[in-house]
Amino acid sequence: MITDAELIVERRRLKRRLTFWRIAAVLILLASLAALAFNQKSFGDRAKWNDHIARLRIDGFISGDQATLDLVDEISKSDKVKGLILRIDSPGGSTAGSEALYEHLRLLAKEKPVVAVMDTVAASGGYITAISADHIIARGNTITGSIGVIFSFPEISGLLGTLGVKMEEIKSAELKAEPTPYHPVSDKVRAVTNEMVQDSFAWFKGLVAERRNLPPATVDVLADGRVYTGRQALKVKLIDELGGEEKAVEWLTREKKLSDTLEIADWALTPVSERSLLGFASKALGFDSLGLQRLDGLVSVWHPDFK
Repeated sequence: MITDAELIVERRRLKRRLTFWRIAAVLILLASLAALAFNQKSFGDRAKWNDHIARLRIDGFISGDQATLDLVDEISKSDKVKGLILRIDSPGGSTAGSEALYEHLRLLAKEKPVVAVMDTVAASGGYITAISADHIIARGNTITGSIGVIFSFPEISGLLGTLGVKMEEIKSAELKAEPTPYHPVSDKVRAVTNEMVQDSFAWFKGLVAERRNLPPATVDVLADGRVYTGRQALKVKLIDELGGEEKAVEWLTREKKLSDTLEIADWALTPVSERSLLGFASKALGFDSLGLQRLDGLVSVWHPDFK
């Protein structure tokens, strides 16, 4: 006959065994997940273990964020990267952000050949990015150009007056915090703001003239803010060739003598917005496709609703 003491001992023994197997199962699961993640990453990056052509996608609003600049620098320093294909699908972005990306790409281009391939849109700041490359390719129906700078702001004094609201200001000088949405723009404010826009515009035109080897007078004509199809851009020498990525590979092998056996490997960052549960949820709900951006400061951007 089994005593109560023996039953208690047996139950404790069974409980310890159950606890052991539960812990073992959790550890096995965690190890399996880690191995799966490692294998997926390793498989995706396998081309980077050998000499290859890097592919970097510049999509959406160009802000000149540090993570992207760091990635460009990493590509530049990698001895496995023999050339870079820039895939651009962007209407532009902040003028300063486009400037930063351009400068980092030009430094990279001193180390490795760079070719730009325009997709649907590569306008304004997207075009600034493209001219950092040694060779530019576009589809016949790519939208490009939009050489220019804009500084926009709301003016809601009429609406505030209707609501019976009046904004008062005490400021250190006449031009402090101008232009403002709280009252109409004065002639002096308009003049100094235009000087700022024209200074950035002259910088943009200078880049185009230098990188595309065009006379300044010709750039003045092309830089009236209009957009061009790829075919039109080719005629006025804003791009070099019509086609897609296959043309980029041909150019790298023909002009830069890269091996035609090199694989193309994507270099990319996980967007910060997707690294959190909230970011994942917003992407799943489609909010990331709304294209909402803060447009503070000077911008070089093109959109049918924001010219």
